[in-house]
Amino acid sequence: MDEPKRYESVKQLIGVSKFVLDVAVLLFLLASGWSIRIRSFAQMLSGSNWLRVMIYMIIVGGLLKAIDLPFSYYSGYVLEHRFQLSRQSLAAWMKDQLKALAIAAPLTIAAVEIIYLLLRVDSKFWWIYASIVFIAFAIVMANLAPVLLLPLFFKFKPVENPDLQNRVDRLARRTGKRICGIFEWSLGEKTRKANAAVVGWGNTRRIIVSDTLLKNFSGEEIEVVMAHELCHHVKNHIWYGMAAQSFLTFAAFYAAYRVLPPLARSFGFSGTEDVANFPLMALVMTILSLAALPAVNFFSRQLETAADLYALDVTGDALAFVSSMEKLADINLVNKTPNKIIEFIFHSHPSVEDRVKLAADRVGQNV
Repeated sequence: MDEPKRYESVKQLIGVSKFVLDVAVLLFLLASGWSIRIRSFAQMLSGSNWLRVMIYMIIVGGLLKAIDLPFSYYSGYVLEHRFQLSRQSLAAWMKDQLKALAIAAPLTIAAVEIIYLLLRVDSKFWWIYASIVFIAFAIVMANLAPVLLLPLFFKFKPVENPDLQNRVDRLARRTGKRICGIFEWSLGEKTRKANAAVVGWGNTRRIIVSDTLLKNFSGEEIEVVMAHELCHHVKNHIWYGMAAQSFLTFAAFYAAYRVLPPLARSFGFSGTEDVANFPLMALVMTILSLAALPAVNFFSRQLETAADLYALDVTGDALAFVSSMEKLADINLVNKTPNKIIEFIFHSHPSVEDRVKLAADRVGQNV
């Protein structure tokens, strides 16, 4: 088995193992009665609904994080070094993990507080209100992430390469769209991987291109990558993604609304507003997310294919397109010919093999 396939296999094994263990822990908390015991302990410490939920989530969330930590360490640090991808020291990796935890923990607790507040206020329509709140929050965070969150982990600066700027200007003229801003992304401090993306929306939408990509790719290859990312901006793919995510959010909360009342009684909870049923709610949403994963990734692959076609049409350079896809795969240890079932379920981007065929079919060149 070649290196990219081994890398992918181990990553997938870690991901599946982590998922199975998380589900097992949630089931254990429900079946053993420990979720009720933790809620009772929180209730003993405080009669306030807000504090009770917070104490419960600190304990249960801390438990889940502690269980996930070995998987994160092996996948994000050990494996990346084993395959000579990471450039981070253990201290730097841990610093990033702590920063991520400092952001995620308060947001998670706040989210759960809002859900159980809505359950207490309106047990019939809480799922609608919760969906609206979460969708609004996701939109706000998408706007703020490029200016508030991403700079906590990476450095960014406007791209100053004159040749690249000329290429970007030509792309803008061809598409008739203003480029939203292009920033160099200091990914190379942490990994040798290369990447580019469109992030943000409205006044914060921008294209970010890693320094590793700018260093290792030719001007023509960078132009193709930029054209691909520009398509996501021009064709409003971010909004399509938000619309799909909004639908899934409503579906997840509706599923929880339907499942919680009958099962809450079975497990001995005091009602749907009892925070002890959190593992049950998390299980419902986790299972729904897993069931939706193939559809979500299929949708994502369609958008990526559309962006590939756009890049080929705008640049007219199939050779640069193919070489850029091959280079990205080589640098990032991407399996170029994944198992079709694995690709259907887990991959958000088309395989390199399919992208090369797409280029050949599009321009009729022998690439």
